[in-house]
Amino acid sequence: MAQSVGPDRKCRKSDMAWLQPDAHFDADAWDAPVLGIASSLADHDSGWHQHARAQLLYTRQGCTRLTFGDRISLLPPSRAAWIPGGLRHRAQMRQAVDYRSLYFDTTLSAQLPQQPAIIGVGPLLQALLEPIAQAPFDHDWQAPRAHHQLALCLLEIATAPVAPMDLPLPHDPRIARCLPLAEHLPPELGELAARTGLSVRTVGRLMQRDTGMGYQAWRQQWRLMRAMELLLLGHRVAHVAQDTGFSAESPFIAFFRSMAGTTPAAFQRHAKGDGGDQVAFAHSTHSLAKTT
Repeated sequence: MAQSVGPDRKCRKSDMAWLQPDAHFDADAWDAPVLGIASSLADHDSGWHQHARAQLLYTRQGCTRLTFGDRISLLPPSRAAWIPGGLRHRAQMRQAVDYRSLYFDTTLSAQLPQQPAIIGVGPLLQALLEPIAQAPFDHDWQAPRAHHQLALCLLEIATAPVAPMDLPLPHDPRIARCLPLAEHLPPELGELAARTGLSVRTVGRLMQRDTGMGYQAWRQQWRLMRAMELLLLGHRVAHVAQDTGFSAESPFIAFFRSMAGTTPAAFQRHAKGDGGDQVAFAHSTHSLAKTT
């Protein structure tokens, strides 16, 4: 059973229970205007949950998969998720993920967007997240320096560019229940039609209605997003090609280049910050942004 942490348990941030893969942190149990977490998790699945506080979740290293109900989003380095209070969601972290998370009370979150979004994290917002995420829960946010830090952080979140890495999910239950888990390659169109008992034309029409894409285009977007996730987790190109249904590396590399505008190896290097700038990394995710 997951261990829950609330204000009745007095301990340091460095040894709180969210360091455990099965941990549960109850942000609503605290009355501070903002709560900050700076930590790492490995193989963590939050499960479906919601909290009254709004949350900013930022992945500094690794990759987090976030599901908002009607879409799956990736959080690579340079991206953060804005999650309004009360929104049901699920966060899944694989391997080691270094992250920062801020929880805002209703007074502060009223100044921020009321819809979920994946936003870009520029140098200023990244710098502001550190002292807030590292601060103790009883920090005095009315002190002049802290007050100005928090106010500037709120402004940066409110004006941050939307930079989605999303895959919309079909709403129709006949299609949704016949699609595999997010880790597995969706079937070919004919196979999906046979599973659902619908015609190929009907599947295409319902997918267009629910996701804004035909099924073939949606399946290609799934492959691109899954490939990015695996590359961000450090997998070799050959493994990624096999996992996404390609017979060899070369057709996968051609596919990735055509969809993302860069090679898988270059995408991986830029994601790690190995001598590349974030402009190139942002360009490589442009294809996902265009469809959402």
